[in-house]
Amino acid sequence: MIKVTLIRPLGCAHCTAVKATLEKMKNDYPGLTVEEIDMTTPEGQALVQKYNILSSPGILVNDEFFAFGGATEDQFKKKFNELKQK
Repeated sequence: MIKVTLIRPLGCAHCTAVKATLEKMKNDYPGLTVEEIDMTTPEGQALVQKYNILSSPGILVNDEFFAFGGATEDQFKKKFNELKQK
């Protein structure tokens, strides 16, 4: 199973595009789940501080920092395939 967490503000169009990319990838990665956390909440602020997220969305993969500011489908595929190898 692969869990992606998007730490984002409400109304972030770029974040919505990243989520759409992930939703499209679910056919190739059936165990993929996507969670969204509002970065203005206490939980979101704690994650922003912990991972030094400087732009939206902050992206965690299996609760480990992956990127901030977005990621491409190819970047996600590379990471997901690495996780499948483990």
